[in-house]
Amino acid sequence: MNVIGIVGEYNPFHLGHLDHFEKSRKILGEDAPIVCVMSGDFVQRGGLAIFNKFSRAEAAAASGADLVFELPLPWCVMSAEGFARGAVQLLGSLGVVTHLSFGSEVGSLAPLTAIALSALEPETIERVKAEMESGLPFAAARQKVIAEKLGEEAKLLETPNNILAVEYIKSIIHQQLNITPVTTVREGAPHDKANTGKTRSAMELRAMLEAGEDVRSYVPAPTRELLQEEMERGRGPVTMADMERALMSRLRLLSEEDFNALPDASEGLGNRFYKAVRSEGSVDEILSAVKTKRYPMSRLRRMTLCAALGIRAEVGLDAPPYARVLATTPKGRELLKTISKTAEIPIVVKPAYVKELDENCRRIFTLTADARDFYVLGYDAMEERRGGTDWRATPVTLE
Repeated sequence: MNVIGIVGEYNPFHLGHLDHFEKSRKILGEDAPIVCVMSGDFVQRGGLAIFNKFSRAEAAAASGADLVFELPLPWCVMSAEGFARGAVQLLGSLGVVTHLSFGSEVGSLAPLTAIALSALEPETIERVKAEMESGLPFAAARQKVIAEKLGEEAKLLETPNNILAVEYIKSIIHQQLNITPVTTVREGAPHDKANTGKTRSAMELRAMLEAGEDVRSYVPAPTRELLQEEMERGRGPVTMADMERALMSRLRLLSEEDFNALPDASEGLGNRFYKAVRSEGSVDEILSAVKTKRYPMSRLRRMTLCAALGIRAEVGLDAPPYARVLATTPKGRELLKTISKTAEIPIVVKPAYVKELDENCRRIFTLTADARDFYVLGYDAMEERRGGTDWRATPVTLE
């Protein structure tokens, strides 16, 4: 039996995600279970999820996913390479996933695989480093080097879903996983761009939600109902503006040493952050003060979150040490019985189980749980801001 692995943020879950589920099953079997690895309350480009991880996981499960696992926090706020590596490692460690399905702008596996293989070559890695030392940002340096080898195919690295697709393939190859990659054409609006059709980008939907606009036409029915429930309970949409003072207060309490211990805090970037935090009055002003041509804004936003959430450079260097279940369907619960026998890492259904695990599992889970305590401060409803909820929450179970 094929088991489809999918990585997503579902921020929020929309019609494009539903289309991906349907296309994946059309290729691999209508009865094939879908196992998702999903970002938690914080997402890869250095922002907060618009709604909490349990509601987003439920939306995915209600629309076709059978099991939704949480990607632990450190991997959620890494570069595309680290994010993809952590998610693919987690899927591989379950011992049941046969295929990894992902959307891409190109919709063809061959050119993406060629780029991934080229990117893994030691010569490419060394030449990219040399280009970066001359002042090019990583993305531009890598595309330049690969273009010299593959020509026009390197232009595929100019679009975000192709970039992630390459990273997924790289992870499968590098980890020598017995997982077959499958790609489908990403439909609708380009990532983080506006569109006029039914399939809108997640960025556009988030902007509409923040502005109080109606998104019901652009999301599946289960998402529609869940978003309405979350808003009625005062649990979203959660935005960076809601969290700005809380975030600034955390940043102001950190030392220069703390900033230099952050992921990607090389070449004096940690010192620049420390000085900007001490002098500027908002997150945007801090980012503007730190920004140079060399550093993409997404990297700086991730560093800002890492600073506030206590993520240091040494955290997340290894594979995710456990797999926490966020949502299940009946088919997913049956598959979970098999996973309990095949998994190479602990499967966390009840948070209390974490206390029985090794120190690294407890450390990563605690870091993720503490981040949730920070996240809920963005809720409008005071009674929903209680701490410790990650230690009490159990998976959403659909019947």
